[in-house]
Amino acid sequence: MPILERKDTGAIARLTLNHPEKLNALSDAMLAALSDEFEALAADEKIRVVIIAGAGKAFCAGHDLKEMTQGRQAEDGGKAYFADLFARCTKVMTAIRNLPQPVIAQPHGIATAAGCQLVASCDMAVAAEGTRFGVNGVNIGLFCSTPMVALSRNIPRKQAFEMLTTGEFIDTDRAQALGLINRAVPHDDLEAATDELAETVAAKLGAAVRIGKRAFYDQLEMTLDQAYAHTGQVMVENMLYRDTEEGIAAFLEKRPPEWDQ
Repeated sequence: MPILERKDTGAIARLTLNHPEKLNALSDAMLAALSDEFEALAADEKIRVVIIAGAGKAFCAGHDLKEMTQGRQAEDGGKAYFADLFARCTKVMTAIRNLPQPVIAQPHGIATAAGCQLVASCDMAVAAEGTRFGVNGVNIGLFCSTPMVALSRNIPRKQAFEMLTTGEFIDTDRAQALGLINRAVPHDDLEAATDELAETVAAKLGAAVRIGKRAFYDQLEMTLDQAYAHTGQVMVENMLYRDTEEGIAAFLEKRPPEWDQ
């Protein structure tokens, strides 16, 4: 069985982390598989939404600690291996933001350390009730510095710092209140609820969503004046799309739009 499974249903691609024996840890092989799949998805114009799920009893338990321990056996104590590992993980996480398609995380069970980072790196998240989220590296003497980047861009800083320094889990109610996930649903409804959100987004004009996702993240890094100037230009570009013209006409004429994209 592949360590990462992909199943396309219409315009939706579902990626399933498929190493349940290791709680879907972000091993070297898993990171490589994710990187390859994201590269393929970036060029796949048929796919409008991506879902990331996990097989077995957990979504993702973070990095593979056994592999990390083996990496320490090098002459330099693992310095080169660890630098490469965290660079590869960063590439995977930033690839999610750079994908033209919205990405929805579907966590269940636990999402810890780099697994929590994976959830935070996605554009949206629908979780199973009872899922626990944590950046627990501090409990073993390893501060979750790279997971902190995505986490602190999802939730308020004091709450993020508390999670990072205590190593304690938060539940789905707390995760939703803080903004780490969009919603929590019963476990039996998880896949259907995630699919429903994905289908809703996939039904929109793909070109508009792609340009909107890019603009959403770009403007977050700008001053207020820069953000308005930039997004104004984006809206001009969007307004010139033939399909946007059709969408407006269809709304005014009270009929479904006939989009090419």
